[in-house]
Amino acid sequence: MVNPNATSTSRRTRDVLLSALAGAADVTITTTTHRDHAAELAGQARRDGMDAVIAYGGDGTVNEVVNGLLAAGPGPEVPLLGVLPGGSANVFARNLGLPNDAISAAGRLIRALDTPVRTRSIGLGLANDRWFTFNSGLGFDADTVLAVENARHRGQRATPGLYVRSAVRTYFGQERRTPLISGDLPDGEHLPELFLAIITNSSPWTYLGRIKIRTAPRSSFEAGLDVVGTTSFGVATTLKHVAEIVGGRQGPRGHDVVHRHDLPWITLHAQSRLPYQVDGDYLGETDRLHCRSVPDAIRVLV
Repeated sequence: MVNPNATSTSRRTRDVLLSALAGAADVTITTTTHRDHAAELAGQARRDGMDAVIAYGGDGTVNEVVNGLLAAGPGPEVPLLGVLPGGSANVFARNLGLPNDAISAAGRLIRALDTPVRTRSIGLGLANDRWFTFNSGLGFDADTVLAVENARHRGQRATPGLYVRSAVRTYFGQERRTPLISGDLPDGEHLPELFLAIITNSSPWTYLGRIKIRTAPRSSFEAGLDVVGTTSFGVATTLKHVAEIVGGRQGPRGHDVVHRHDLPWITLHAQSRLPYQVDGDYLGETDRLHCRSVPDAIRVLV
């Protein structure tokens, strides 16, 4: 499944990649044409009994493919998932240990297709009714994602600089005096009121070019969900936490940081409808975000 807007390679390189895959296996190559088209194609691939589906594009394309493959839930009939990085961040592919280079990643996938042991079963998350492969969020990070999407619709490229500028503008446009988010955990704990809440099932949370952004370093595909939030959103504390997550190894720290690890589920509540996102895609607004961990949800080619 090919996203025609894949940004990390030229059209010529894309053709070389697809030719290499076609030479290694009996493949059907389809180019997506509209939003959710990848999900439709992936769902059909499952119904047709395909052995594997390889997504070539960014994290949004991968997310659509996963949602199509798992529309009827996990099961042994779900095709293997392969990923060729073709977006701006490629978080899921990189968190699987694949190179952030489509040609190198294609070489690994071709070898994996011939070697059954080169597959891995990983856990994913469900945010309300949407599968996510590496994170979901309510509030600030989703607002930033929306700002980036709007900028891209105006013709701007999805560069690290665009994400930074969008995050800064969003931050100074946010309500920073009254926290609007709360949360319930399986053990009955009620989280304190938060200004932002990020839910992850792998680490890093994202990448800024080559720099790893770690919010929950212990989060992994083999564990449950992590939730990270802050009870303070002042300039000084926010700058401190930015410094801790950008290139740091321990994530944000301090009395204002709320972090819970390896959760089977978490429900976030908002005092008013707030933006939410999964895997870096804005999905609208909600006042309730229920996320649950699904172990061994899908098998991937590695």
